[in-house]
Amino acid sequence: MPSSRPNLTGFDPRKFAAASGQPANDPWARHEAWRYTEPFTRWNRFKGLFPGFGIGLGAFAGYLVYEQIFMKKSSHGHEEGHGEGHN
Repeated sequence: MPSSRPNLTGFDPRKFAAASGQPANDPWARHEAWRYTEPFTRWNRFKGLFPGFGIGLGAFAGYLVYEQIFMKKSSHGHEEGHGEGHN
């Protein structure tokens, strides 16, 4: 519901928002175009976001496999007596 009172300053925020959009002919557009070319594409910027993540994930998965195969728990009676109420 628009206000019935006139604006004392003469400033209309809706007109200002409409006028502050992207200009039809941006003089800096060609200077900004390099930011989106091959080495700076969105995918290439995303790839470098977590350096070493793939190597770390592979090493962790390898350790989990190693642990499951070679480091079986031995049952020498060490687990006995460690239940509820044992201090």
